[in-house]
This record gives sequence, structure tokens and C-alpha cells, in this order.
Amino acid sequence: MAVALLACVSHVQAQVADAPSISFNGFGTLGTVYSDEDQATFVSSVFVPKGAGYKSEWSAEVDSRLGLQLTANLTPRLSSVLQVIIEQDYNGNYTPDIEWANVKFEVSSVLSLRAGRILLPTFMNSEYRKVGYAIPWIRPPQEVYRTVPVSNVDGIDAAYRFRFDDFTNTLRATYGQADKTFPFADGAGGWSTGDAQAREGLTISNTLERGGASIFAAYNQFRLTIDELNPLFDIYRMFGPEGIALANRYDLDDKRFEVLTLGASYDAGDWFLMGEWTQMESQSLFADNRSWYVTSGYRFGTITPYLTYAQQRTRNISSNPGLSQPYSEELDAFLQSILKSQPRQESLSLGVRWDFTRSMALKAQYDHMNLDSGSSGFLVNTQPEFEPGGTVNLFSLALDFVF
Repeated sequence: MAVALLACVSHVQAQVADAPSISFNGFGTLGTVYSDEDQATFVSSVFVPKGAGYKSEWSAEVDSRLGLQLTANLTPRLSSVLQVIIEQDYNGNYTPDIEWANVKFEVSSVLSLRAGRILLPTFMNSEYRKVGYAIPWIRPPQEVYRTVPVSNVDGIDAAYRFRFDDFTNTLRATYGQADKTFPFADGAGGWSTGDAQAREGLTISNTLERGGASIFAAYNQFRLTIDELNPLFDIYRMFGPEGIALANRYDLDDKRFEVLTLGASYDAGDWFLMGEWTQMESQSLFADNRSWYVTSGYRFGTITPYLTYAQQRTRNISSNPGLSQPYSEELDAFLQSILKSQPRQESLSLGVRWDFTRSMALKAQYDHMNLDSGSSGFLVNTQPEFEPGGTVNLFSLALDFVF
């Protein structure tokens, strides 16, 4: 009788465990940033226009966002997730946007498949790049994370996760595409928008973990088209074979990009150390670049000070590309100015995090950015009186929370 009763209870528990369930959670950041550069604007992403600096020394629009996530476990093997993020968009407004919307099927205990709008795993912290509570900084180091500013794609992925000895390895393959709208200054004090289309995106990433140590590697390739930047090269093509060759070298019409990322982290409990290195290459208007950062911090109870150094450098830029023909002088000067002004900078960041209560953390961060000669770094909306190069100082405060 006791054995039969125990079997009955176990059967009921299994049915309850297998029953469909829905969970709801979220995250957010309330932040403000000060910039001492009043002739250009510091923004968190190439996809937004408003920030700190020009027009407003302080801005709450750089880092503030709210994320809501609904997860449905439909069967023991089938689940679905919907994540909506409310943050600044390309018009400078706060509107909801779907970050994730996918269905996941567990083929086996080690293999899973997903389809829909899914995470793009280009970097070590890709999954948490918008969840401030889960990362040490107020924002991930821009020198690395703005190399590929897109955080999701519409497509499919497969993850193979297995264990051996004390190690856990996760191999992931992602294929998809993304369409993004971005703002740019129209030269008359206002903003215009353009569209970027990334196609045939393939990302292979691998994460190897053991205890508090983790090693990450990813290879990402895609084909990028930005039609708004191509009229310049249509004019070059009117100059004959030399103009056609130059246009084919620098235009952004279905151009192939390749990005390699390597990262490692170690968390010993009281202290942590992490770093990433990335390289991007393309035959386009965007120069090849190499970027890296290293971050370390120490936990004194609920207080965690941290220090970050980051750098981005461009490579393979022709010193004076152009035709050097009659009537091409202005075209050549414009092309050269775009190439030479691309982001080249280094930054030193000092911050502190205070986990003053469960699921909430207060952060303060100071960033000192050195812009290379001729470059505006990652600043946007530069004004006529802006001088490339020099330094920029930022001070940020943020309240991160999860629920």
C-alpha cells in the first residue's frame, strides 16, 4: 500500500512539473550622464541621437531603459520567450521594441534549437549587454561593443552544451538578418534617418567554463548595405574605370564584414578580472579596426570598485584615397574626411557599485576618453567648432534593478 501511494504521489508530481507554466520578470536602469564636451554629443549607441554634451551637459537618455520578459514553458522540451525593451529609439523617443521573440526546442539534454528574434552572441556579455544589474559597468566598453552594435537577429540558432570533467562547453551557431534605422545629423541643425540591412549573418561562438573561469571565442560574418551612404560613390562611378574601382572599394552595397572576438574572465568571489579583444575587417567605407578592454574589480562586502582600460585603433586606411582628377577635389576631400574621422580612441574608467539591497545596485562611473588626432571617437552630432582629438570626461550615475 505504501509503495502504491508513493508511486501515485510521484506520478502527480511529475504531471505538475510537466504542466505548462508562465513566468514574468524584468530589469531596468535609471541613469544620468554628464559630459564636458559641449560641441559634440556622447550617446550609448549609433542607433540613438540624444545624449550628453551638445545642447545638454546632463542626459538621462543615454543609459535609462526598462526591459520586460515573458517566458512560457509549454512542454518539458518546448518553451518560448518574449522580451520587450523600452529605451531611446532613432527618433529620440522612448518606445517599446521587441528584443527577443523566439521558440526553443530541446532536442536532447545537450542540444537545443531556437527560431525567431534571437540573441546575437558576438561578445562575451552579449546576453546581458542591456541588463545593467548583470554587468559590472554602467555600460559595456564602447570601444569593443560598438564594433557590432546590433544585439539581435531574426533567424535560427543551435546550441550544443556538454560537460567533461569539471568543464562545461557551449557551442552555438546563429544564422539570421537584421534591419536597423539610425539617425545622422542633416547639416542644418536637425536629424535625418537611414536604414542598415545586414544579411546572411552567421555567428559561431564557443564558451568554455570551469568554476569561476570562462573563455569565449566568436566568429561573425554578415553582408551590410546602407543605401544612404552610396550616392557619393554613384558620383565617383561617373569618372570612368578609376572612379568605378574606387566606388567598389569603399561603398556599402552588400559588403562582407568579418568580426573575430576573444574573451576571458575569472571571478574568484572577492575579486574579478575580465577582458575582450575584437577585430573587424571589411572592404568598405568602414575601416578595419582592432579593439580591446580589460576590467578588474574587488568586492568589499556590498561595495565593488572597478577599473577599466579600453582602446580602439583603425587599420589599413589609405592616407589620401581619391581620384585627384579635375572636378573630383571636393569628393576626394569628403571621402578622406570620413575615413580619417572614424573612431580611434582610448578610455580609462573608474567606477564603484553598491548593492545596497536585494536585486538593486547603485553605480557611479568616471570615464576619461582620449581621442586620436583627427578623430571624434564615438561622439556624434559634432558642431563646426568641435576640434577632433583632445579629451572628453564623463560622469555617470545609474540605478540598476531586476525583478
